[in-house]
Amino acid sequence: MVITGELKNQIDKIWDDMFSYGIANPLVVIEQLTYLFFIRSLDMIEEQNERNDELIGGSPSERIFPPDDYGQGLRWSKFKHLPADQLFERIKDRVFPFIKGMDTTIKLDDGTTHKIKGMKIGKKSTYAQHMINANFALPNPLITEKVVTAIDALTQALKDNDLKGDLYEYMISKLQTAGRIGQFRTPRHIIRMMVRLINPQIKDTIIDPACGTGGFLVLAGEYVRKNNEKALRLDKKARDHYQRGMFAGYDTDQTMLRITAMNTILHNMDEADIRFNDSLSKDNSDTEKYSIVLANPPFKGSLDHDAVAPSLTSVTDTKKTELLFLALFLRILEVGGRCACIVPDGVLFGSSTAHKAIRKELIEKHKLQAVISMPSGVFKPYAGVSTAILIFTKTGKGGTDNVWFYDMQSDGYSLDDKRMDLGTGGDIEDIVARFKSLDSETGRERTEQSFLVPKQEIADNDYDLSINKYKKTVSKATEYPSTQEIMADLNDIESRILTGLKELEAMLDE
Repeated sequence: MVITGELKNQIDKIWDDMFSYGIANPLVVIEQLTYLFFIRSLDMIEEQNERNDELIGGSPSERIFPPDDYGQGLRWSKFKHLPADQLFERIKDRVFPFIKGMDTTIKLDDGTTHKIKGMKIGKKSTYAQHMINANFALPNPLITEKVVTAIDALTQALKDNDLKGDLYEYMISKLQTAGRIGQFRTPRHIIRMMVRLINPQIKDTIIDPACGTGGFLVLAGEYVRKNNEKALRLDKKARDHYQRGMFAGYDTDQTMLRITAMNTILHNMDEADIRFNDSLSKDNSDTEKYSIVLANPPFKGSLDHDAVAPSLTSVTDTKKTELLFLALFLRILEVGGRCACIVPDGVLFGSSTAHKAIRKELIEKHKLQAVISMPSGVFKPYAGVSTAILIFTKTGKGGTDNVWFYDMQSDGYSLDDKRMDLGTGGDIEDIVARFKSLDSETGRERTEQSFLVPKQEIADNDYDLSINKYKKTVSKATEYPSTQEIMADLNDIESRILTGLKELEAMLDE
């Protein structure tokens, strides 16, 4: 799903309004909109809780908002129609402390005091830590009313998790136009395909060490929840693991961490380990801790060599982030752990010692299973880089026998800046089906869209993983008209042009 022109215009209008009221920093704009999206989404979840209770009957389920009049007044549906001054006061002084999880006492208009109980958040949750320095920064009632009204018009989009993700993607793209670098979301359908390929189970522990807005974690959570509904409903141990121990995400951008923390709470992953952490640095000591890595790490980056963990540079002696992250994935995975990650094409065929070293590490010491080459338009309009998905299992003892290559030609969307839905689904279903039945790929010709390549052949080619190194093209003879036929056609065209000109001249003389 891709954000429509109408939704873009709505976001642009909110953005322009905030700018006109002095909020010029795009990061601040995104933060403030994220808080308000979150507040709106909490009320939608509460509405669903109420509907479920009506259907099921019995004692009501645990609610987000306190049941008294004051607590209900913190809900979007209860305050959105207030006059501007009251709306501003309600959000700034009451709703915002509530979503920060703060217990605080405020003075009411009638002179009495009321103790706000902040939103219930687990004691170990990192959400509260990320929100400590969060501030409501809309400067006055007029802009607050404008933004709340505009977001209320986006209610239908906020009900759709994919579309909500697309809204974040569009907002984050504005960071690039404002001179910020390095962040764009992975399209939801690509994440969902990678999750299906890696097939996470309820007992897994999943990390994205460069989590951004948390798309990989949220969609992995949705996949696990969909396939384990009964266990999550009836098995307290499984439910506790899902909510608290299953998911981890690291990033160095506090805004992205707040978005991820709010995102995971909205998906019942209340105490996911979302934290500020420079994954490649010496400070990150994670080793053999997770069973699954799902990631699209930063491509553009060259780090201070001395700041990088020696355990990574010992595998691939480089400053390039895309290579160091692969070494990190191998370190943080437990033996038997699996990874699906996106890499720029240069990782597949780069000729430097570091490039060759990381590819050799994957193939000789672990089990590289698949290289899925994606078309360069997948990340447009935010980036035009050609990329591939690597899927591998950490073994420490080798295990690569054949590597499966797939030449994705379409992801179901146009590959230009517009990224229009073609309605075909592209190659995604074929990729998932074939990956789950790799034995049936034996014997496929190198001229086909997918095929297996023996490990030894790859080793003999300096561990080159570019699909073009192994794919064969079939040349088709094309027959062209003879010179005489071409000249005859040109003479015929010229004759018709002259006849037309004479008819036009005759019409003008009449």
